[in-house]
Amino acid sequence: MLKLNVPDMTCGHCASIVTKALRSVDPQAQIDIDLATRNVAVASTADAGALGAALQEAGYPGTPA
Repeated sequence: MLKLNVPDMTCGHCASIVTKALRSVDPQAQIDIDLATRNVAVASTADAGALGAALQEAGYPGTPA
């Protein structure tokens, strides 16, 4: 499981964009978003680098949580 802190994710719209970006890499990914802590947990078989790159491209860079 990949756990990331996404400090720019501040609202439901942001969470939707983050989810869409991650699902563009792995449509079957299980994504758990905690807006209060701005953390994202992703259960995926996709490469962590590809998931991180998708977030970066969407404008929501993440760091390991």
